[in-house]
Amino acid sequence: MKKLMIGALAIAAGLMTSVSAHAADPVTLQLKWVTQAQFAGYYVAKEKGFYEAEGLDVTIKPGGPDIAPEQVIAGGGADIITTWMPAALASREKGVPLVNIAQPYKKSGMMLTCRKDTGIKSPDDFKGKTLGVWFYGNEYPFLAWMAKLGLSTEGGPNGVTVLKQGFNVDPLIQKQADCISTMTYNEFGQVLDAGIPESELIVFKYEDQGVATLEDGLYVMEDKLKDPAFVEKMAKFVRASMKGWDYARANTDEAAKIVLENDETGAQTEAHQKFMMGEVNKLTEGSNGKLDEADYTRTVKTLLSAGGEAPVITKEPTGAWTHAVTDAAGLK
Repeated sequence: MKKLMIGALAIAAGLMTSVSAHAADPVTLQLKWVTQAQFAGYYVAKEKGFYEAEGLDVTIKPGGPDIAPEQVIAGGGADIITTWMPAALASREKGVPLVNIAQPYKKSGMMLTCRKDTGIKSPDDFKGKTLGVWFYGNEYPFLAWMAKLGLSTEGGPNGVTVLKQGFNVDPLIQKQADCISTMTYNEFGQVLDAGIPESELIVFKYEDQGVATLEDGLYVMEDKLKDPAFVEKMAKFVRASMKGWDYARANTDEAAKIVLENDETGAQTEAHQKFMMGEVNKLTEGSNGKLDEADYTRTVKTLLSAGGEAPVITKEPTGAWTHAVTDAAGLK
């Protein structure tokens, strides 16, 4: 009898272990940039147990200036990545078949921030000026905007001089550039923190200029979507992630603190993360995770209008997005 009980307990333990192992389905997410409130929804989803409730074991890999998410996922280093749609579509055209499966960000936070003492009052005043621009895939919306304005990016009195901007605001502070690229939720706050009051600045939001492109979408490799099990796993991931974003909007300060707890570099500050969280919430508001086809079409139209010697994309993409995952997640 004793042996039977031990055997039964062993079988039960084995079944529990099997169920646990099956439940902890691993997912690796590669972020576009370093740990900050820009990605709060994912850190919140992990901290609050939303991924665990879906039976997922999620690893979040921070990005950085030397990390290209598109290359990471192409090399098998991640199951899913966050990136901006211009970079994703450019990569797709170059042979890395990325597919947008969800779009937590509804609006673009990108803008050009200029000193008023440069005399710039409107985009008409950009001629002959030096503009700071991020590269590594972030330059695409800027190039599309300049093309729309008919401005050369090769300098000269009828064009603009492009300063390859680092991921800081030094060129504006040190007056190396008349304008620099900033995000509403990050670098703009850094400019203010550096002592330049908002009254001495003029900003041009890409949304207002009609050249906004989608940012911080979720992308996977196209061939993976042929596997129903992978689609289901991604549906669980997206569903839990959107719960994280909903929670972050409702609990801004707590979300900022969760981000700070996950910042292994110690570079972030609570004040800046709270500022960032408040601004990021404005960009994710209005999205349930499902890509709006009209937003996709606008992004593609903007990129195709760029033209030039090194166009972002040269033709209308096909198969670059799907609702299969968000539909499976019940995000209607």
